[in-house]
Parts: sequence; structure tokens; C-alpha cells
Amino acid sequence: MPTDCISFQNSGYFSTLMTDYLDQKEPLNELYNRFPTLENFENQIVEKKSNFNTNADSNTKRAVLVSVLKAQYAKITTSPLTQHNIELLVEANTFTVTTGHQLNLFSGPLYFLYKIISTINLTKELKTKYPDSHFVPVYWMATEDHDFEEINYFNFKGKKFRWNTHSAGPVGRLSTQGLAEFLEIYALELGSSTNASFLKKLFEEAYLNHTNLADATRFLANALFGEYGLVILDADETELKRQFIPYIKEELVRQTAQKQVLDTAKKLEQYTVQVNPREINLFYIEDKLRERIVYEAGIYKINNTKIMFTPTEILALLATHPEKFSPNVIMRPLYQEVILPNLCYIGGGGEIAYWLELKSFFDAAKVTFPILLLRNSAVLATQKQIKKADALGLSWRDLFQKQEQLITNKTHELSDFPIDVQPLKAQLQLQFEQLYELTKHTDSSFLGAVKAQQIKQTKGLENLEKRLIKAQKRKLNDVLERITALQNELFPNGSLQERQTNFSEFYLESGDQLIPTIVKELHPLASDFNCITL
Repeated sequence: MPTDCISFQNSGYFSTLMTDYLDQKEPLNELYNRFPTLENFENQIVEKKSNFNTNADSNTKRAVLVSVLKAQYAKITTSPLTQHNIELLVEANTFTVTTGHQLNLFSGPLYFLYKIISTINLTKELKTKYPDSHFVPVYWMATEDHDFEEINYFNFKGKKFRWNTHSAGPVGRLSTQGLAEFLEIYALELGSSTNASFLKKLFEEAYLNHTNLADATRFLANALFGEYGLVILDADETELKRQFIPYIKEELVRQTAQKQVLDTAKKLEQYTVQVNPREINLFYIEDKLRERIVYEAGIYKINNTKIMFTPTEILALLATHPEKFSPNVIMRPLYQEVILPNLCYIGGGGEIAYWLELKSFFDAAKVTFPILLLRNSAVLATQKQIKKADALGLSWRDLFQKQEQLITNKTHELSDFPIDVQPLKAQLQLQFEQLYELTKHTDSSFLGAVKAQQIKQTKGLENLEKRLIKAQKRKLNDVLERITALQNELFPNGSLQERQTNFSEFYLESGDQLIPTIVKELHPLASDFNCITL
């Protein structure tokens, strides 16, 4: 079994911005509050407690949060630990660790699990380190998103299963009608094993027994993680939005977010900026409508509609119906930190990248900026795949390489003789250096001809090396094909398994031991890929 592990920085799957963040490079220090170490949570607790609990409405905020959660959980059965965690949220020494995710059909790719497990495991570590406080893992459902094409499918055994329906408004309010026919097709692929029966029942109870996507996703996440005390929140609620009214008003009237985020984006010019702010970073929503709010000639208009408001009218609407205002990607993090006593946000590389644009905006809003933690990543491998890797002499470092590089490296390694013209190129370089000296002392007009000859001969050696490697690959075809096949299994479509494969593919084999195994193996504050044997 390969025993090595590979760091996020050396994996080749993270942006320069993320690797620089993990390495705590100096230019990025001002863009986050505290780096995610267990010790740094001590001051984060103090700051968040001061910022959240001393607010005149802090008790009301906590009471409203608990009231909303109880109402959302009223129709599903959950664990005593989750119920206990919800009750704990009224206490001033209770804090949350939060991850957010879209409402992907049947959880979408594997990293849905890794996000939530990272969150659960961090709360356990924090409780051990800081026993006088309580820590609740929260899954923030992205119910107000409208990018349905990003969430209406999942991959299973190399096939894409897509839910073909139309969505116009917030996806959390979308009807689950039509998923019975989807289940019929998916069930045929699952087979008839005990684990397959569980997956069919889970899908049915989640999506066929609930009328909208938010309720279905809550049931699914609770079924998978309720025993670990996970608290699932749908923030598309009037009473929660009411607490956010002052910040919505600030955005409508003064557009603070755009200025602050653009100033920060300038400091990230050497990287790829993740998101760009708009003048107003809010949507107007109804059940089947989610459109940007734009401000033109003194009037607030709802994009792509005939709906419009004067400044007086839109502020009156905000006061009476705050649920009609939805934060976009820039404002949503602020909304989260206003209504939750949150210490840390756990997300993928893309999410952490856009959070790094937001600290100055939080400072302007006088809201504590959370610690930002890159979620755990993992590769799941069966015992059979591990045995194959051992037999082929493959390490995890090998398997993380791009396939062309892996095959070339293994061709060199498995050959009985060196296929490397580098020593010959070095000799050639020395010979031409001598020839350059000779030319300088005879007729320097020949220097160009000498240079051309050097390029020609060097290129000839390189072409010969390529042909030799190609010939050797043909001789080693059998073993190289097995290497390729194994890497394709572990890195489908040349990508990370966690971005491609649905959890159900592994549940078929591992059953109810899948999640406990992953929970045991993931360590939230480690920045290495976990290679987990099932």
C-alpha cells in the first residue's frame, strides 16, 4: 500500500493564490483575519464573542436563529445530538463552524461529504482545546442560488444522471416534481443489493416525500450526518433577513461593498480574481423570480422585468418584506456572519479565494471576519486498487502526476537502459562552446552558422529521444496500460475524484461504514490530501 501523502501545494490541483495562502505568503496577510491553527481560535472566540454577544439584539438574534431552526426541523426526525446543538445556540458561549454548499442533486460530487466532515471534525477538535465553549457544525444550504444547471445532475459509474426540468427562481423553492421518473432510471444502475436498496430508499424519502429542493436536501444531509450533530440552515427566512435589514439598506443607499471589494481586488492583481462586485450586490426574489437590483437615474429597477421602485418605496418594501431581498456572492458571506455566532468558514479553493476579497468590506461593516479553512480533500481507493498500485510500484506522488508525465516517467524507470539524451546534450554543448571559441579566433562571421548547427543537432537529439521513448512505450505497453487504467479509476476524466464522483458509487461497496471511515481519516487542520482505503 502506498504510504506517502502529498501536500495541497504539491498536488498540482490548487491555484497559486491558494498555495500562497497555505504558505502564509506576506502579501496576503492583510486579506484574512487569522490563519487556521488551533491556537488562533482562542483570539477568534474572544473577538467574535465581543462582536456578536455585546450587540443589543444578541439575545434576540440567538433566539430567532433557534426558533427558525426548530421550525425547519419540525417535520423531520433527527438525532438527540443535533437537537442538543440547536438548543446550545441560545447560549453566549456557543459558536459555530460553517460550511456552505449548493443543493446538488443527491449531494453531487464527493466533496460535499468532505466539506461537512471537515466542519464536524473541527468542532470536535475545538471542544477538546476549549472545553468552556460549545461548538456547533453548520451546513448553510445555498437555497437562494439560481444556477440550476450546476446542480441538476450527478455522476455515477462514469454516467451523468441529469434532472431535466426548468428553474427560474431560487433553487430551494423549486418543486421536486418529476424526480420519480429520474429515480426509476437511476435505480436500474444501482442494482438490487442491500446497499442499493438503502440508496433507493434514501433518494425516495428525500426527493419524492418532500415538495421542494430545500426540504429534500435538508432531509438528505440529516440522514447522512444527523448522528454527528450537524445543524442544517436554510437562511431564506423572513425573520433571519430582518436582522440583515441595516446591511441591505447600506448596500442599497451607499453601495459600500463595491468600493471595498474593488480596492481589495487591486491587491490581488497577480492572481485570478474570483468574483467582481456589482454596484448593488443584491437580488430581488419571488418563488419563480431571482433578478439583480440595479439603480438607474434615481430609480431601483429589477433586471429583466418591469418592476421598479423609488428610493422611498424600496426602503419601505425592505422594512416590511426583507425576504424579497437576496444577497449575491459578495453579500452572502456577510449575511452568514451577521446571523451566526460563527468562528470559521470551511470551503473549497474557489470559495476561499473569493472570501479573501471581502475582509475590508467586513471591516467597513464592523462584522468579525471568520477564519478561512480550506476543506479536506481525499482520494478513496479500494483494497483491490491498492494492491494494483503496489504491484505496479506506484506511489501517491506518482498517481497525482498528469498522465502523460506519469507514463513518460514510468517508461524511463521500467526500461533496462537509460533513455535520456541529457548527457549527450551536455557533451554537445561543450563541443560547441569549443567551436565558438575557435570561430571567434578565426572568422567570427561563422558564429551564426555554428549557432544554427547547434540548434539543429540539439533538436535532432531531442527528436531521437522522443522516438526512443515512443518505441519503449510500445514494448512496455501492457504494464503502462495497467498504470493508465488505475489512474483513470482514481482520477476520472483526468480530474480529482472528489469533483467527479457521487458518494453513492462508494456506498454500494462500503455501505454504512463509508462515512465513519472518512470521518476517522480526515483531519481538518492538515493541508495534505488524504488517501483513504475502503
